[in-house]
Amino acid sequence: MKKVYITSTSCLSSVGADKQLTWQGIQEGRSGIKKVKQLGFIEDIYAGQIEDTSIEVQWSKLNISGVYTRLEKMLILALKPIIDKKKPSAKSQLILATTKGNISDLAHTGATGADINVMIQRIADLFGFSTLPIVVCNACVSGILAVSVGKRMIQMGECDDAYILAGDELTPFVVSGFNSFQAMSDEPCRPFDVTRKGVTLGEATAAIHLSSEHKEHTVAFEVIGEASIADANHISGPSRTGEGLYLSIQGALREAGITAEQVDLVSAHGTATNYNDEMESIAFDRCALATTPIHSLKGYFGHTLGAAGLLELVMVIESMLHNQLVVSRGYEVSGVSRVLNMITTKSTLPLNIALKTASGFGGSNTALLIAKRN
Repeated sequence: MKKVYITSTSCLSSVGADKQLTWQGIQEGRSGIKKVKQLGFIEDIYAGQIEDTSIEVQWSKLNISGVYTRLEKMLILALKPIIDKKKPSAKSQLILATTKGNISDLAHTGATGADINVMIQRIADLFGFSTLPIVVCNACVSGILAVSVGKRMIQMGECDDAYILAGDELTPFVVSGFNSFQAMSDEPCRPFDVTRKGVTLGEATAAIHLSSEHKEHTVAFEVIGEASIADANHISGPSRTGEGLYLSIQGALREAGITAEQVDLVSAHGTATNYNDEMESIAFDRCALATTPIHSLKGYFGHTLGAAGLLELVMVIESMLHNQLVVSRGYEVSGVSRVLNMITTKSTLPLNIALKTASGFGGSNTALLIAKRN
C-alpha cells in the first residue's frame, strides 16, 4: 500500500490572512471571534468572521480576472499557495469539502448559482485541473473526511496526487439553522469548560496537497491511519456513549498499527455544546487517550463547518513542526464527565504523532492520524 504524505498546507481565517499569520495569532493567544452585525439579525452575535477588506486586499494581489463570489475568492486564496508549489498534472484530483458552498447566492442566481459542483468546477478550470472535481459534503466532518478520500484515491491508483480544499462562509441561512437548535452561545465559545453555552460559528478556507512522494531531507506528514463511522444515533444529537467516534479512532489506530499511548496530541472537534463535548470526552476516555494532551481550536476560529477539520489539521501540522502545544482557548474548569488532559498553558513537547477528530450532524465521525517524517 502506498504511503501518502501531506506535502504543503495553506489557510485563510479570521485570525490571519494566511497560514503564517494565523499560526502567529494563535501563538499570541489571539482569537478571531468578535461581535458581528452583518448577518441580518436584530441581536449581534459572536462569530469568527473574516473582514471583507482583508479578503479584497489579498485578492487584489492575485491579478485574476473574472467574477467570483466571496466564498470562491476565499477558496482560491487558500488554494493558490499550494498550486504555486506544485502545479496539477493530468492525473491530479481536486476535492472540495464544504457544507453549504454558495448558499448565499440562492436568492440571487437560483439553484444553478448555488450548485456546489458548479462552484468547484470554476475553480478547477481556473487552475487547470483535467479531472472532474469531487465534492465531499458530510456535515462538520467534511474537511478531514476529504483527506481520507484523497488518501484512498492515491492508494488505489485513481489519481497521482490530490489537492484538498475546504471552506464555508457565515451566512444568515447557516446562522439561522444553528440558532433553531438553540445551540449558539451568547459569548465566545468555551469548549469542554463547565461554563460553556454552545457553539460560536466562524468562516475559513484551507488547503493541503497529498502525494505518495515527498522531497528527501524535508519534513512531511504521513497520513498513517483514518476511519469514518456514523453512529446513526440522531439527526443532530451524537451518541451518548461516543460509539461512532470511538470506533473511528480505533479504526485509525488499527490502520496505523500503533497504540493510543503513541499519540502525542489530540486535536478534538470541541464545539462547546453540552452533548458534543461530553460525547467526545467519553470516546477519548474509552480509547485510552484521556491523559494525552488535548485541545479544541474552536475558541480561536469558531466552528468553521466544512472547513473546520482541514483548517485545524493545518494548525496541528504547525504545532508538530514547532513542537509547540497550543492552548485550548476558553477552557478553565472541566465541564465533562471524563477527566481529560486539556492544554491550558503554552509549552513545548516532541510531537511526532497527532490525532485529529471531527463529529457532525447525522452521527458522522472521522478520525485522522498523521506522523512527522523527516
